[in-house]
Parts: sequence; C-alpha cells; structure tokens
Amino acid sequence: MSAETEREPNATPATGYRLATIVRRELRTVIRTRTFYLLAAALAAVVLGITWIGDGYTAGYLPTAVDLLTPLELLVPIVAVAFGYRAILADEQRGELDVLETYPVSPREIVLGVYAGRAVGLAATIAIPLALVAAAIAVTGDDAVAIYATHTGADSPVLFARFLVLTVLFGLVVLAVAVAISSLVSGTRSALGLSVVALVALLIGFDLALVYGLAEGVIGDADLLYSLAVSPLSAYRGLVLETTVIVASGTGPRVASPLASLVGFAVWSVGSLAVAIWGVGR
Repeated sequence: MSAETEREPNATPATGYRLATIVRRELRTVIRTRTFYLLAAALAAVVLGITWIGDGYTAGYLPTAVDLLTPLELLVPIVAVAFGYRAILADEQRGELDVLETYPVSPREIVLGVYAGRAVGLAATIAIPLALVAAAIAVTGDDAVAIYATHTGADSPVLFARFLVLTVLFGLVVLAVAVAISSLVSGTRSALGLSVVALVALLIGFDLALVYGLAEGVIGDADLLYSLAVSPLSAYRGLVLETTVIVASGTGPRVASPLASLVGFAVWSVGSLAVAIWGVGR
C-alpha cells in the first residue's frame, strides 16, 4: 500500500482513512494510465461524431438521445470493462494484496476503494462527452422541436440530463461486474477471456434469453416489463425509453418498469462487489 498508510505504525487508521487512501491511489492510477485517456478520447469522438453527422446538435435533446442510445449500449460496457477487468488483478500481480496479512485492511475496503476510484474515472469518461453534446445543443439547437418516429412531444435539457445519469449508472453497473472478474482470475489472459465472455453475455446473451423465454411462454407479456431488469442492458434501454422518450410524449405503451430496472441495477452492482470481496478474501 501507499506510504501514506504507514505514518503511524502503532496506530490503526480508521476505516474511512483506509478507504480514502485506496480511492486516491486508484485515482492516481487512472490519471497516469494512457489507455484510459485513449478510451475516453475514442468514446468522446464517437459521441460527438454521431451528434454532428446526425445533426443532433441542431435537432434537439431527445432526437440526439435516441441517436446515441444504441451506440452507447455497445460502447459503455466495453469502456467499463476496460476500466475494471484488471483492477484487482493488477494489485495481486504487484503483491499488494499481501497487505491483508500484515495490515488491517479488509477485502471489503480494498474492493470498495478500488471500485470507487475507478468509478470516478469512468463516470467522468462517460459524462463529459454527453455534457459537451448538451452544451452544443443548447448553443446551436433550433427553436422548432424535431419530429421523429417515436416522439413528437416537448424537448427538454432535463430529459437529456436523465439520459446522461442513466448512462453513467449503466457504466457503473458493468464496472462492478468487471471488478468481480478481476478478483477471480489469476492472469491477464484469463481476465481478457472472462471479460469477453461477460461482454457477450451482457450485450447478447441475456437479451436472447429474454426473447427465448417470451417465445416459449416462460415469460408472459405482462411479466416482460419486470423481466427486463434481469439484463443490465435491457434495464438501461428500458429506463431510457420509459423515463426519457415516452414520458416526453405522454402517450404510448409502457416498455419497462423503472423501479424493477433500478432494483436490477442495484442487485447486479451489490452482487458483483460481493463476489469481488469474496474473491479478494480467498
């Protein structure tokens, strides 16, 4: 651990101090890692490029959110996994997890500190490009509200802010899964392999399972709104459509249960971090 944690060898630092030390260390790691800057630049380029090519900066907030939804469904999980798939593994490879045997730092503190530090970097990576898009729309947007296939209602920066927050939350859920993966593997290759499997499951597998369950009658039409919460991707998509797009028009059938989707986010996050804590403590 950092030398900051060893100022008073005869004293036991408080939990909050230990957590803050780990968070600061992770923030320094994020700041010093060029790969994260490349990921942030690539994500920003895609978001701003789609907005520019699709004339979203003049069309309005909601048309832009609709344009960005599908690309972000793919890109956010990839970026989140890249931020977290070696978070715990790197500590183990450097021997820093040996501190558990000689210093009063619990697996819970290590996992929560690592996750919190990486989460700050990931949140900034996702939020800054979307904030720039919102600023561009505010400056250059037309007064007339754009009409598109699923919405003809009022446009609002508040709705785009919801889209931004939900996108960040989606990224943080996937980051928790990536941190769990990093605690279970013993090498970089296995981390990459398991990360690819997790991405395929998150991006394709759970959605296919829901479609299969609906086709076979395992999931009823009335249950589908709540079953979407099983998949983080479906939960994210449903939350955006339900709380940002459909709510603006005031009409149309429900596509998801916001409460169930948020509960699904919480279960995935807490469950993944619990797995990570168990993995570190093995």
